[in-house]
Amino acid sequence: MADPARAQRLAKRISSIVASAIANEIKDPRLAHVTVTDARVTADLHDATIFYTVMGAGIDDEPDLEGAAAGLKKATGILRSKVGAGTGVRFTPTLTFVVDTVPDAARQMEELVAKARASDELVARQAAGARPAGDADPYRSKDDDDPETADGEDTDE
Repeated sequence: MADPARAQRLAKRISSIVASAIANEIKDPRLAHVTVTDARVTADLHDATIFYTVMGAGIDDEPDLEGAAAGLKKATGILRSKVGAGTGVRFTPTLTFVVDTVPDAARQMEELVAKARASDELVARQAAGARPAGDADPYRSKDDDDPETADGEDTDE
């Protein structure tokens, strides 16, 4: 079993090597908008999971997730050989590519927070002109003429 810190360093190095190879050395047009976001290596250093995101060609274009997955699958052997040459470990880890869902989850959370803020603003606007349904001070005070305490007896017994 390897040191967890070593596995973390190796994952960071693998992420760097794969990102550099995708950007500069692999000429597959399906990988043009792929960004490596994270990498994780198992404790025995035999398997590496690489997380990636895919951007659309333009701002309004949908990302081609299937094309990127096919391009990464085709380039896995080349990328693994680059990782082996760049890391210098005895056993080159197998590479598995997984679409990173964190950006989508963050976008959904931001939308939910925006909805909550809008709801809070609506409630605050409605509460600004609201008046209490009953008396302004609905709580009893000692100054009230209460028939039970009018004779001077304390009712807390």
